[in-house]
Amino acid sequence: MRTFLLVAAVAASNAAVLTVAPAPLAESGGGQAVSRPQTPGAIRGRLDVRRIARPVERRPEVAESGRIVAREPEDLRRGVIYLDAAPRGAFEERDAGRATLDQRNETFVPHVLAVMVGTVVDFPNSDRTYHNVFSLSKPKRFDLGRYAAGRSKSVRFDRPGVVRVFCDIHSHMNAFVLVFNHPFFDVTDPDGRFRIDNVPPGTYTVVGWYEGEAQTSRSVTVTANAVVDVEMVVQ
Repeated sequence: MRTFLLVAAVAASNAAVLTVAPAPLAESGGGQAVSRPQTPGAIRGRLDVRRIARPVERRPEVAESGRIVAREPEDLRRGVIYLDAAPRGAFEERDAGRATLDQRNETFVPHVLAVMVGTVVDFPNSDRTYHNVFSLSKPKRFDLGRYAAGRSKSVRFDRPGVVRVFCDIHSHMNAFVLVFNHPFFDVTDPDGRFRIDNVPPGTYTVVGWYEGEAQTSRSVTVTANAVVDVEMVVQ
């Protein structure tokens, strides 16, 4: 009698688990219940930056004798949009690959770079002068030393976080490398537009980052095979 009651309790427990499964269930060829993968959706929109950060003033050098050095203007309108918490399945094995943060006309190009953990970033020197790329940020501290035009050095970013990059020779040069442990992020274009694809259905906190810190956030619900439009503002 006790054995019968124990078997019945286990069966009831298993039935309860099946009724609260997060994905729809279907029967496989063997008659067992299996979950169906849900089609991902996307998040798109615009990050409206109302107050643009001012670039660091360039310090003139004695050797220039009043000559103006042409530099590319820093693209200070770009921000980064990302999911605060990664959905299930985000930590599958992925190839992080490589990225490039160039040095041209005494400017880091791009000003904002977003990569996944494990990415190797190349720092080529495309200028006519020496550069020295370094960072004191906790997620990645490094100092590449001084190297001449035409040379390039690399850094592997192996921890998530915000890494501020500088040049030891030119104090006005700076950039940001944002390192994520999931692929759900995007750098905005100059008009603030962004799009994050392949987002599993669910409710997420979408964060808008700009010039050093998270500035705004919103809760967004993504449904299967649909695109959610989001407008975010940085005052």
